[in-house]
Amino acid sequence: MTDEDSTFDMLAVLGDPVRRRLYRYVAAAPEDVGRDAAAEAAGISRSLAAFHLDKLVEAGLLTVSFRRLSGRTGPGAGRPAKLYRRAEGEHVVSVPPRSYEAVGRLLAEVLENAGLDRELQAAARAAGAARADGHADDVEAALRARGYEPFWDGATLRLRNCPYHALASEFPALICGMNLALIEGLAPEQWSPTLDPCPGGCCVALSKKKNH
Repeated sequence: MTDEDSTFDMLAVLGDPVRRRLYRYVAAAPEDVGRDAAAEAAGISRSLAAFHLDKLVEAGLLTVSFRRLSGRTGPGAGRPAKLYRRAEGEHVVSVPPRSYEAVGRLLAEVLENAGLDRELQAAARAAGAARADGHADDVEAALRARGYEPFWDGATLRLRNCPYHALASEFPALICGMNLALIEGLAPEQWSPTLDPCPGGCCVALSKKKNH
């Protein structure tokens, strides 16, 4: 079986609408998710949620950890709960095969070697402003539509997912600077995007300016 075949098989697991709902809920959650919460979010029984969640684990789309949710330890504390979170890694299928990632890596390398960070950031800021149409007053909707998976952490809007993860891992200064500029252009003026990495997520966080 080829890597492409394995990816097709993995993504086929998401063909079931219940599994898609569960996967999206777990993937968007800032913390590990238990079976009860997942079942409630998907509108199904706990036993059915457990079945589908474990199928997603078998497919490599989710990972499992165990923790006592009560915080108690020792005798009488009960069994640790089985918790789920999105698995690391990316799964991309293109029919027919394409290799945009290879081109992106090559372009990033050229830009970094040529010291064109400022030019890239200016282009990204302009692109963000151009793409803000339709979400001018709803930065959460704009970020969600672009795959960032925003969530609130107190007064800070953090981003659960980095759409440029592979390139950001290889060219962090270049890509994170571009990403910040893109979100600066995308966000309304009352927002203040900064580089404040979220563990396992995006390098940018947003907060409201104090005078707004």
